[in-house]
Amino acid sequence: MKQFNAILAFMFSLFVLMSCETKPSLQTYFVDHQETPNFISMDVPISFLGVNDIQVTKAQKEAIASIDKLNMLGYSLKSGSLDVYNEEVTKIKALLNGENYNELLRLGNPKEGKIKLTYTGSDEAIDELVIFGESKEFGFAIIRVLGDDMNVSKIMELGPIINKLDTKEMNVDGFLDFML
Repeated sequence: MKQFNAILAFMFSLFVLMSCETKPSLQTYFVDHQETPNFISMDVPISFLGVNDIQVTKAQKEAIASIDKLNMLGYSLKSGSLDVYNEEVTKIKALLNGENYNELLRLGNPKEGKIKLTYTGSDEAIDELVIFGESKEFGFAIIRVLGDDMNVSKIMELGPIINKLDTKEMNVDGFLDFML
């Protein structure tokens, strides 16, 4: 009986290890690059934005409540190389073109830079909104907006209040200075 239990435990362990296939993901990309030279990384809880100190509409308040935090990762061409930039942009595009991500919006041009918004989940219940900006002059930045049941239309209403947020307190200006 002990031998049967040992074999059963071994088979279960083997099954668990085989089912834990690690596919590349945006999360692992962030983790793998947060300490890499010429990259900058920030994790910002939504509470650090000072949203309670500004006047917002009901829809904006609901959108803010659905957001948990922001993950930001950037690569600067100020100190990095164009070859590494091109290689990393290719990796990110492959991740964002995967079956998990739905494209929401695409802006820009190759000369001045491009921005792409993608998300996971459904239109009414987004789990992750990704803003990917790339410029062959400055570098690239990825912002992951993480939350629960975020709504596209409500999130888009946050645009007018972005300039009112306290970005100095959380050093987002440092992130932008690094990029530019």
